[in-house]
Amino acid sequence: MEIIERANEEAIRRMLAGDPVLVDVIPAEEAIPTLGDRMILHAGPPIDWARMCGPMRGAVAGIACFEAWAPNLNVAAEMAASGTFTLHPNHHFDAVGPMTGLTTRGQPVMVVENRAFGNRAYCTINEGLGKVMRFGGNDAEVLDRLCWLRDDFGPAMGAALREMGGIPLKNLVARGLTMGDEMHQRNVACSGLTLRQLAPALARAIQDRDALARCLAFIGGNDQFFLNIAMAMGKAIMDPVRDIEGSSVVTAMARNGTDFGIRVSGTGDTWFTAPVEMPEGLYFPGFSEVDANPDMGDSTIVETVGLGGFAMGAAPAVAGFVGAGLASEAGNFTRTMAEITLAENPEWSIPALDYLGVPTGIDIRLVIETGLAPTINTGIAHKEPGIGQVGAGVVRAPLACFRDALRAFAQTLGVS
Repeated sequence: MEIIERANEEAIRRMLAGDPVLVDVIPAEEAIPTLGDRMILHAGPPIDWARMCGPMRGAVAGIACFEAWAPNLNVAAEMAASGTFTLHPNHHFDAVGPMTGLTTRGQPVMVVENRAFGNRAYCTINEGLGKVMRFGGNDAEVLDRLCWLRDDFGPAMGAALREMGGIPLKNLVARGLTMGDEMHQRNVACSGLTLRQLAPALARAIQDRDALARCLAFIGGNDQFFLNIAMAMGKAIMDPVRDIEGSSVVTAMARNGTDFGIRVSGTGDTWFTAPVEMPEGLYFPGFSEVDANPDMGDSTIVETVGLGGFAMGAAPAVAGFVGAGLASEAGNFTRTMAEITLAENPEWSIPALDYLGVPTGIDIRLVIETGLAPTINTGIAHKEPGIGQVGAGVVRAPLACFRDALRAFAQTLGVS
């Protein structure tokens, strides 16, 4: 239909025109004024405590202790079960969060501004790997790290970014793709490039040498530091693509450990959900698939802009890390994802694939027509609260939510 083609052309135009810039780090309550007391934002589509998976429950209990809403984890869990906390998806508040994805008012959030459209998106700071809150960790070590991010690192990074006038992200990502990143499971290059730009301004912002050394070491020792920046970037790019009448482009994919949900431009902010899949991948020593929780997190926003699993051809090293096959086969994932997208991104290209632009603009019609579900690179959390990350892998989006979305989309056009 002509209306769909015109609408999708506009959707792709907005995606490619986006100009995301990392501009600040500020308290979440300042970034999101409607984020009230005892309100917890989480990854994925809406969910209540009764249906939450183990690591999500562990993170909720931990963040309640961090915010001093509860004296200990047991009381926090009881409060959550009684409905004391108000739970909402990050996506409803211009935010995203990795894995459990919890955002509360006392946490610092990174601010990415899409200067082409004037909108902003937010994401918390990446904590690192292992026992961290995004994987359900909630002990004293986890909470102490969150306090340091709130009290020391966040304010310093914010001051540095303001002095610099921000870090433009489009070119940085383009360079990262040429250096082996795909911006979901591999962020080594972009994390290093970010540190390179931040370091001089951090040195001017932090007078204490030991405090400066700790901040620099935190970024330098965290290969996934850029992931959360990429997520806020993806959200900032995709939000202007929402609500285009007649567009069949996916504007968000997210999971909460129980449900996988998508949003489509032409159907507004409606969530189409299906049971989330279990990742297939590699596990840390001492763990196996029996320990794993089903997939979760808002990080799939990077796949909606053509990165992550869609850009696997740029990061052959990640194929082995996530158990996706031989490094030489990484390009096949990118070529396959091109069958369910509408365009290539000319600014984000992959040298190893003869500078093929990353597949951009997931079309629900093509997903159903081909039967090819989006490929997602992901971390794997332990199914019990408090343990943390146990591996990494690849997962497919469930086709059922795309079928439901296509039916609803057809109805918006008067097609039965």
